[in-house]
Amino acid sequence: MLNREQALNLLKQYIKRENLFKHCIAVEAILGELADQLGEEKDKWKLCGLLHDIDFEITEQNPEKHALVAVEILQDKLPDEILHAIKSHNFENTGSEPKNKLDYALIAADAVSGLVIAAALIMPSKKLADVKIETLKRKFKDKSFARRCSRERISMCEKIEVDLDMFLKLSLKALQNISTELGL
Repeated sequence: MLNREQALNLLKQYIKRENLFKHCIAVEAILGELADQLGEEKDKWKLCGLLHDIDFEITEQNPEKHALVAVEILQDKLPDEILHAIKSHNFENTGSEPKNKLDYALIAADAVSGLVIAAALIMPSKKLADVKIETLKRKFKDKSFARRCSRERISMCEKIEVDLDMFLKLSLKALQNISTELGL
């Protein structure tokens, strides 16, 4: 299995857009917090989050291939559990249905990262430190806010027995902890 430094180097080979790179770092952080909460293997969960979109720039015009190309890139570098989670985070196109905690956690973390970052960007300071959990809950309910962040996918946190309020708190904390890396 890759270590974080190797994973970052690999990710940098495939991801050139800064915002997409930061998204991967954000999902990594959220999955790390979730792993702590659930007593799961933190390094494994973080690697999954970090590398889940490694093929996005390659497959952007072909969403049906997204995650399948990632699995090809990552084959023999990561355990099957991580490869399945990556493949199932685009289950609508890959046909690989989520079936375990890591699968559902990645889907939820992928979606919630955008919501939390969008909430920071509407703050006058544009800083994660100024985002309050109450604001995040309100923005979750406001379907016109960050419309591309699927509330249905965020709600998959409940499939891993983490209620929505706790998931939003964990996600906000995770991103606040890496706010310098995110530039927020």
